[in-house]
Amino acid sequence: MSLSADRREELIEHLAHWLNRCRLGIPAIAVLEAHKPVSFVSSQTLLAAEPLVTLLFGRIQIGEYAALLEDARNVERVIHRLEELEEHGSGAEQAAP
Repeated sequence: MSLSADRREELIEHLAHWLNRCRLGIPAIAVLEAHKPVSFVSSQTLLAAEPLVTLLFGRIQIGEYAALLEDARNVERVIHRLEELEEHGSGAEQAAP
């Protein structure tokens, strides 16, 4: 499955913001960095785990996320976006005195 550039950016934004909201940005960066060399295998594992992931997270587009994460360049884009969000902090953290 190939993704359009617009859809790829939507998925990156959605994933990065979701991880940031759950306060999983830094652990996600570590995991993604470690799995970059085997991103294709990891994406295929995600497809195999689709029934469990759907059970835990509801109906999401596993195929699209697997297609996104099979390319190491996209993994790097997600990492970069997570780093940006971590650098800027969430709105709640910025509002604190």
